[in-house]
Amino acid sequence: MTDPAPPAFDRDRLEVWFAEQGLAATTHDHPPVFRVEEGLEIKAAMPGAHTKNLFLKDKKQRLWLISARQDTVIDLKAAHRLMGADRLSFGNETLLMETLGVRPGSVTAFGLINDTDRRVTFVLDHRLADADLVNFHPLTNTATTAMARADFRRFLTLVEHDPLIVDFSASA
Repeated sequence: MTDPAPPAFDRDRLEVWFAEQGLAATTHDHPPVFRVEEGLEIKAAMPGAHTKNLFLKDKKQRLWLISARQDTVIDLKAAHRLMGADRLSFGNETLLMETLGVRPGSVTAFGLINDTDRRVTFVLDHRLADADLVNFHPLTNTATTAMARADFRRFLTLVEHDPLIVDFSASA
């Protein structure tokens, strides 16, 4: 089996693209963060809503990316009904690299820029959708990028990924 082709965008190319599109983004470098709990001290000094991002597939092999505030409880046994999906499980590393161009621990909504085939359905928790400032990894878990809601929505429009907005508290 061959390794998947390198993604079209990495952190550097993403930051250049943001600038070319007129999207305002502020990036803070930090040590690698693999889980939400690991980065709490780092994030405490950064304003805005911090995120958790889950890359999933359902029983029909459809791909899903859920982005929510870091403190959102997402019950995968119930979430599929809110999303219109079949039973959910985590997508594997190869699929993650093929579609979003990131490795585990670096899952981010900004990875949608690499999903040019539109294989991934983007699910955005309503509390994150309403946040004035959102924070995501810029395709690597060694930094966090802050972006205002209007710029983030414009990013989603530019990469042609309309979010499915869901209230995950309805399944808690």
